[in-house]
Amino acid sequence: MIAAHQPVQRPRDARLLVVDSRGRINQAPRSRLLDFLRPGDVVIANDAATLPASLQGVHLGSGAPIEVRLAGGSSLAATGVHRFSAVVFGSGDFRTRTEDRPLPPNLKAGDHLAFGELSATIETLLDHPRFVSLRFDGSSAAVWEGIARHGRPIQYAHVRTPLALWDVWTPIAALPAAFEPPSAGFALDWGMIRAMRERGMTFATMTLAAGISSTGDADLDRRLPLDEPYRIPETTASAISNRPAGGRIVAIGTTVVRGLEHAADLHGVVRAGAAIADQRVGPTSRLRVVDAILSGTHEPESSHYQLLRAFAADATLANAHATLELRGFRTHEFGDSMLIEKHKRSRSGSSDETVDLEQHMDRVATAA
Repeated sequence: MIAAHQPVQRPRDARLLVVDSRGRINQAPRSRLLDFLRPGDVVIANDAATLPASLQGVHLGSGAPIEVRLAGGSSLAATGVHRFSAVVFGSGDFRTRTEDRPLPPNLKAGDHLAFGELSATIETLLDHPRFVSLRFDGSSAAVWEGIARHGRPIQYAHVRTPLALWDVWTPIAALPAAFEPPSAGFALDWGMIRAMRERGMTFATMTLAAGISSTGDADLDRRLPLDEPYRIPETTASAISNRPAGGRIVAIGTTVVRGLEHAADLHGVVRAGAAIADQRVGPTSRLRVVDAILSGTHEPESSHYQLLRAFAADATLANAHATLELRGFRTHEFGDSMLIEKHKRSRSGSSDETVDLEQHMDRVATAA
């Protein structure tokens, strides 16, 4: 796949790879997304706005420059802005690949960090030299002001120009809670949402504090995703419960899957309210709520790809990945998209086998 290096949320040539419940693969312009949905579907997106969660500052004990990337919090409340988990790097910025960034100076509990007039204290080290829990000093209003003034969106080297905050806010962005954008929502616009309703679909939202996607360290990356607070409104829980027969729950992004599946009881009933998604969704997960997911394209080693394994058999995903590679799909947050329907299972409980890649490539070429 090709890294999408321009911060354009809805390029005209954006593409969609569709994987149905039997593993059949098709390709279409992403503008045709609604053609692959149906009346009665409930489409749910994450409306979290993205924080400027990258802070350039100074480690006061040594005077060394650092970058702090806020990685997680414990609450969606506006007053819960003091304590965060964070990844700390040494000197440099997004222009250097994350995995090549130097370690920060030796950190210990009680160290003070400064970001202009905004200051923070390291409370604990989280079993890694660059992973810490920190507490910002001052009132909630002062902390919000300091983050807004001195923070920038978390950014990786594949995007070549500095990101502005509006580059990483989805069209439905509301509460500032995400540390990186819930970027599957970049595919949406208000015209598409209106068209959903005209076609008999229901659009709903939830809020989940989407965490970071990469720390640059293999050991830390294995801990991803970190715990993420979320809130499901009454209207969304009601839409799920009252969808018509045959209507599917379609998640816009991995964060929606994680929140809805965490909130579901053993019978798949989702209740409104706030909680913290602390589970991993993967190949051994039995999805109780979500029937299909719109997601970006992901490399197999990523935590996002592991979540997709709850939807489709490994052979199906391997075929899909081969198609993405062969057709030059774009990856990362400004890239192309995939719509994956939850696989059907045979009477024995195993998932249906996908068709061979060569057999479906003619259909892909025709759809292109």
